[in-house]
Amino acid sequence: MLVDDHAVVREGYRSLLQKQPGLRVVAEAGDGAEAYRLFKTVRPGLVIMDLSMPGFGGVEAIRRIRQWDAAARVLVFTMHQNAAYAVQAIRAGARGYVTKSSPPNALVRAIFEVLQGKVALSADVDHELALSRIAEAPAATDVLSPREFEILRLLLAEKTTAEIAGTLNLSHKTVANTHYLIKGKLGVASDIQLVLLALRQGILTADGGLDGALSDPRA
Repeated sequence: MLVDDHAVVREGYRSLLQKQPGLRVVAEAGDGAEAYRLFKTVRPGLVIMDLSMPGFGGVEAIRRIRQWDAAARVLVFTMHQNAAYAVQAIRAGARGYVTKSSPPNALVRAIFEVLQGKVALSADVDHELALSRIAEAPAATDVLSPREFEILRLLLAEKTTAEIAGTLNLSHKTVANTHYLIKGKLGVASDIQLVLLALRQGILTADGGLDGALSDPRA
């Protein structure tokens, strides 16, 4: 099953994969919620999952799929090279992580490795993870759970507490409390500091579209 919010991207790697012996695309989804719903219906042998999509993202979709089926095989295929995203995706249950800047054969190789029960990483992500392990301080997001990381991602996308609660089917209070907990775990006192930390860690790029501070979780 292919999960990506860009139909043109899905078309491209559907064409690539269907040329491979033994591979067949049985379903496609444009967001995490649709991916979770289709997985329970179609039960594909492998899910190729993007991370940044409308609604809840790939990390949350992986977490829900693996919670429903602990044997599910998920391979992340994303633009995010940052080690923090790879760590969170693997914690959520992904068995592989390939960036979209990788050559096509890297994706094909990773697919067969995951289907064989192995863990597959593209070379650039493997390098980033190695650098993160030898850094003087670990990536701040190492302390967050996949659910907390997903809420952080939505906060950085300027979603309000109410919008996040609706997207993740959580209560307003749960999201507000988690927002406060995230800041505590990351050692920041304000949302401005949270944004700056995300920039330093590469979770958020300088052109990420943030026009101001995040909403107060107690509002």
